[in-house]
Amino acid sequence: MACLLEAPLRISVLSEVTATSRHYVDRLFDPDPQKVLQGVIDMKNAVIGNNKQKANLIVLGAVPRLLYLLQQSSSSAELRTECAVVLGSLAMGTENNIKSLVDCHIIPALLQGLLCPDLIFIEACLRCLRTVFISPVTPVQLLYTTPEHQTVLFNHGAIQNIAPLLISPSYKVRMQALKCFSVLAYENTQVSMTLVNVLVDGELLSQVFVRMMQRDKPIEMQLTAAKCLTYMCRAGAIRTDDNCIVLKTLPCLVRMCSKERLLEERVEGAETLAYLMEPDVELQRIASVTDHLVAMLADYFKYPSSVSAITDIKRLDHDLKHAHELRQAAFKLYASLGSNDEDIRKKITETENMMDRIVSGLSESSIKVRLAAVRCLHSLSRSVQQLRTSFHDHAVWKPLMKLLQNAPDEVLVMASSTLCNLLLEFSPSKEPILESGVIELLCSLTQSDSPALRVNGIWALMNMAFQADQKVKVEIVRALGTEQLFRLLSDPDTNVLMKTLGLLRNLLSTRPHIDQIMSSHGKQIMQAVTLILEGEHSIEVKEQTLCILANIADGNTAKELIMTNDDMLQKIKYYMGHSNVKLQLAATFCISNLIWNEEEGSQERQDKLRELGFVDILHKLTQASDPSLCDRAKTAMQQYLA
Repeated sequence: MACLLEAPLRISVLSEVTATSRHYVDRLFDPDPQKVLQGVIDMKNAVIGNNKQKANLIVLGAVPRLLYLLQQSSSSAELRTECAVVLGSLAMGTENNIKSLVDCHIIPALLQGLLCPDLIFIEACLRCLRTVFISPVTPVQLLYTTPEHQTVLFNHGAIQNIAPLLISPSYKVRMQALKCFSVLAYENTQVSMTLVNVLVDGELLSQVFVRMMQRDKPIEMQLTAAKCLTYMCRAGAIRTDDNCIVLKTLPCLVRMCSKERLLEERVEGAETLAYLMEPDVELQRIASVTDHLVAMLADYFKYPSSVSAITDIKRLDHDLKHAHELRQAAFKLYASLGSNDEDIRKKITETENMMDRIVSGLSESSIKVRLAAVRCLHSLSRSVQQLRTSFHDHAVWKPLMKLLQNAPDEVLVMASSTLCNLLLEFSPSKEPILESGVIELLCSLTQSDSPALRVNGIWALMNMAFQADQKVKVEIVRALGTEQLFRLLSDPDTNVLMKTLGLLRNLLSTRPHIDQIMSSHGKQIMQAVTLILEGEHSIEVKEQTLCILANIADGNTAKELIMTNDDMLQKIKYYMGHSNVKLQLAATFCISNLIWNEEEGSQERQDKLRELGFVDILHKLTQASDPSLCDRAKTAMQQYLA
């Protein structure tokens, strides 16, 4: 019985709460426009600072009616403005209020309101939009965050209208204009290219940004101006060797990393600097010797320290909760600094406890820190020296393998890329990784929907198969399965196909291995080779395929799979006469292996290939303009003369 009573009881309480608010909503439907306006004004006064009243009005359906009045062209400008003000006040209530407003499609209605010529109404709409978007429950993608939306703003004259605001007497206005440009320019070449030529009061915009980065300007202004120039540079509008980047933007961002700055300034400074120099080795070198940056970043891991100068308890509490953001930013910046230069990588790994910090970072609770730590590790793993020393000494492969067990795709991509480097033949980590049962894990990556994960899975297997013993190769073929191997050979992603061909080429090296694999999988492999050579593929793909064929031709028994396949021999002949030298070389190498004198049955093979016209083609190629092709053809011809 209690169950049955519950609903009516709730309704009676609700009706008691909302009865006093109903007359406000009823007045919105009055046929007299003047009474409607007065009703909205009274509603505005009733909801100010009264969350209970706000909730009541939302429950009673005030929002759809207010939005209707706001969008009607027959409504007076004053009524529309008052409606926007009330909606803004409702938005200042609880998160549930915001959800209700968003569900009633308040955002498109307010955005439409911005097209109205009445400035007071526009301002009311903007205030309401700002309140709605400040809330964490509002889906940010509803506003201008994509390149298409940047372009819409660009096409509607945003740049011309906002640029003069950079010299406004009001600091707040200047800052908002600056922030707007940083959002517009981010990863947008069209906007950035236009910004370079904009004049503000006779001065180039880039120079206005440079002035805003001066040390006597507020930190917020310096940092945002540096972001604007960073984004313009990354979009290709400013050269990386331009003085405004090398002498102004980069040093400004390095300053933001010092321990005198607030936590959020240090985070933003480091992340922006990492983004600025990510593709440019010269900027990485300059940054690495500016203000002891590499050592300065080590402080990011000690913050806040026990002897911290922070006396404000609220600030200390805030910083303790956000200290992981500093670690994330430091890892990102180290990754960017060390992505190309061997000396910088050495400097990073020699920074106090650096490898231990990376290892700790790989198992942090924050997914963002784990991702940044593995990025840093990936950057350092490009160094042969570090793979042989620091990586081995700290057994980084162990936490890396743990990370690969259960992680989101973006972490998996970076972790598996790092693993590819740890599996190179000169890496001491290769053996223990092999013994840890990694093959099954890598084979499962090749079945991923993500092309990047498929590439990394097959790439790691390719590195593993390089100069491996027969046991490892057999295990790779068994774990991957011939069906999956041939599925990868018809993968729509060229990178996956190239790495699969690379794996096959590494599996088919050294004669006993070639003969063993071809005896069990020869038919399918020859079929796959035929399909690729006949298909619409790039020169690189076909060259790699012909190299696999040359390896097969080097086997003792495997070469018979080519010799007994007239269709394949015709294909080799076709590629010997191809217009591309790389394909001619690979095809000639294949014939050279088939006719090599010292091997059993070479005379019969030579005779058959002579009958098929290969000697004439080889003779012709001895006159080739390419010296490598000419030498390869001469070497093959000597087999006939011996």
